[in-house]
Amino acid sequence: MASAAGSTAAVPFWRAAGMTYISYSNICASLVRSCLKEPHKSEAINREKVHFAVSKWADGKAEKPTLRSDTPGE
Repeated sequence: MASAAGSTAAVPFWRAAGMTYISYSNICASLVRSCLKEPHKSEAINREKVHFAVSKWADGKAEKPTLRSDTPGE
């Protein structure tokens, strides 16, 4: 009996294509949003904006965070 660990059949297709799950998920979400009718399409596009803070760590302490606001596809 063959092991699934050595088989490429056990690998998700997004991984086999060299993608991360996040990039695959973002592509799928973008396709779904583009299929929506108005006003749902505009609302979904506004929700895709992402706001987050990034902190670098040095000597066991967090430095001042950098605030970021990214919109996928830009």
